[in-house]
Amino acid sequence: MDMLDQEGRDGAKRVEAFSDGVIAIIVTIMVLELHAPEAAGLGALAAQWPTFLAYALSYAYVAIYWVNHHRLFQFATRAGNALLWSNIVLLFALSLVPFATATLGEQHFSREATLLYMLVMLLPSFAYNWLQRVIRRTGAQGATAQAYHRRTLRKGTVACLLYLGGLAVAIVSPAAGLGCAALVALLWCLADGPLDRLFER
Repeated sequence: MDMLDQEGRDGAKRVEAFSDGVIAIIVTIMVLELHAPEAAGLGALAAQWPTFLAYALSYAYVAIYWVNHHRLFQFATRAGNALLWSNIVLLFALSLVPFATATLGEQHFSREATLLYMLVMLLPSFAYNWLQRVIRRTGAQGATAQAYHRRTLRKGTVACLLYLGGLAVAIVSPAAGLGCAALVALLWCLADGPLDRLFER
């Protein structure tokens, strides 16, 4: 048996704890991009809306990944090589979010900035799907675990399709592209509702 596999549940917990720290740093980097306006008055403050909106949107996405990463790791039983590297790829993809967020805000949701943002949002979606498939194969195998994986992998597939659709739509309409991204956030935030139960069938 691989030495990493022998770490068992404790090894998976260490990976989760490391991931929590990296995600916390990602959020910190994003908030550091929020600069107070140099001029006084509500007008100068209101002019910062693209930066704040981009931050709020990205914060929601990173929060969703953290919540789902935490739930997913309840089913991880060992820290094998595949789990370690798929998790590292996910963290790398998420580490690009602050850059894409800053670009989106500073360029006031331009087409190029929106395309970059949608692409960066798509990368962690693919990476998370890989990580989940690794945990589904190597982690807990009970009925609860299988039901969770079946439901969330279906949701993840729909999310990837929405991101791809948004990437294509953003070429014509950046606002519509970001609307697709907002639908992904809504899909994951409305857990245990009628929409969520559709993925259990």
